[in-house]
Amino acid sequence: MVHGTPGYRGTRVGVTQGSAPRNQSDHGAGEQLPRIRVPYWCAKGHETRLVFLKLPDEQIPKTWDCPKCGNPASRDPGNTTSSRPEDEIFKSHLDYVKERRSSQDAEVVLAGALERLRARGILPDQLLGDT
Repeated sequence: MVHGTPGYRGTRVGVTQGSAPRNQSDHGAGEQLPRIRVPYWCAKGHETRLVFLKLPDEQIPKTWDCPKCGNPASRDPGNTTSSRPEDEIFKSHLDYVKERRSSQDAEVVLAGALERLRARGILPDQLLGDT
């Protein structure tokens, strides 16, 4: 079977037949940028060591979430906080929805959704608790 497409399917634009693959260049492995390892400690004593590019100190995060317990971890082992500030408490999807909509808005949206389901024949005309 003959296809109308050239035999270069799955290759990059600009690749010519017989050229070397991109990962086998003559230039070696490339230049490695300098890196540093930064330790973080949480209130439970967990230590996390992260690798960053060697950047000025003000560009490296002062806190990081502990991967073991989820508490905030700081770069100073003697200055750890056990909980998040009140403005950073985890919110669920429902919490965000409740911030945007009132109970009356929710009733209107629910009534509209039930009406569309009844119109499509998915729900009966009346449910037991429906008024």
